[in-house]
Amino acid sequence: MDGNTIHTIEQNKLPEEFEIISIDSLEGVANSISTMIIRGAPAIGAMGAFGLAQAIQKMDNPTAEDIQKVYDFLYETRPTAYDLQHGLDFVMTKTLTETDPSSMKQLAMESAQAYVDASAEACRKIGEYGNSLIKNGDSLLTHCNAGALATVDYGTALAPMRIAHENGKNIFVYVDETRPRLQGAKLTAFELHEEGIPHAVIADNAAGYFMARGDVDLVITGTDRVAANGDVANKIGTYEKAVVAHENGIPVYIAAPISTIDFTCPTGNYIPIEERDQNEVLDINGLRVASKGSQALNPAFDVTPAKYITGIITEQGIFKPGELDKINR
Repeated sequence: MDGNTIHTIEQNKLPEEFEIISIDSLEGVANSISTMIIRGAPAIGAMGAFGLAQAIQKMDNPTAEDIQKVYDFLYETRPTAYDLQHGLDFVMTKTLTETDPSSMKQLAMESAQAYVDASAEACRKIGEYGNSLIKNGDSLLTHCNAGALATVDYGTALAPMRIAHENGKNIFVYVDETRPRLQGAKLTAFELHEEGIPHAVIADNAAGYFMARGDVDLVITGTDRVAANGDVANKIGTYEKAVVAHENGIPVYIAAPISTIDFTCPTGNYIPIEERDQNEVLDINGLRVASKGSQALNPAFDVTPAKYITGIITEQGIFKPGELDKINR
C-alpha cells in the first residue's frame, strides 16, 4: 500500500501478462476480491485489511457504525475465506480503541500494515516447518494455487517446496490444473517455473492415476478455512484428492496460517460454501465448451473431513487435526 492506494497483481491475466493495478476505492477493493483479481485466503485477508483501512481514511468522521458497514460490505465478497474476516476483525478492533478521528485513521493504517507483515512472516515459518516433511527425491502433488500469489509472500503449500528446493533437495511437483478457473495450470505452474522447481501440470482427474502408480509421496495443499475439529475447506476437488491419497497410503498435509483457522466453527458442516457463476464451468477463457442448452453447478470449495488429513502445517508447527486446541491464539 502506497499512501492511500493499494497495489496488487492482476492475477486473472497471468501467466500471459504480468500487470500491477492500483485500487483507490472501496468498490475497487470489493471487485478485486469477488472477481479474483486477488485470490488465496491470506491474500484476501490482506486486501480486506488494507481495504478497510483505506475506507476509514476517506471518512470525515469515522464511527463504529460506518466502519461496520464497510466491514459487512467487504465480508460478503468471498465468505468462505476466513482470513478475510480475520483481517477485517483485526483492523476494526484496533481502530475502535481510539475515538479521535485522526487517531483512528492512523491506527487503521498501522494495524493493516501490521496484519500484512505478520501474515508474510507466518508463511515463511510454514515453509520452514513444512520443509521438514520433504525428503530428497520426493514427488509432491498440490491442488489449486497456494504460492506467493495467494499470500503476501512465500505462500502456504508452496512455501515448503520452495525452501526444500533452496536447500538443494531434488523434488518434483504434480500440479493439478484445478478446473474450472485453472489456478494450478495458470498460477502454480507459473510460480514453480519462476522458481526453477521441476513440475508437470496434470488433468484434475489424473491425480488418482499417479497416486496408484506410487508416483506421489506427499500431498500438500492450502486451505481457505479450517474448522475447530480439523475439517478443511479448500478449492473444489481437494476432498477427492484427499480420499484417493488416503486409499493409497499417501500423507495429506494442509498448509495454513493460524489466521485461517476458525476456532468458532465446530465442524466443516458450518463453513459457508461459495457458489460462483456457472459460466466459469461452461466456458474456458470466454470460449464456450459445453452444450449451449446446458446449465452448470459451480461450488467453489469442498470440505475435506479431518480423518483424511495427516497434519496441518502452521507457523507454530505441525499439528494433527485433533490437536488444534494446542495452538496459542
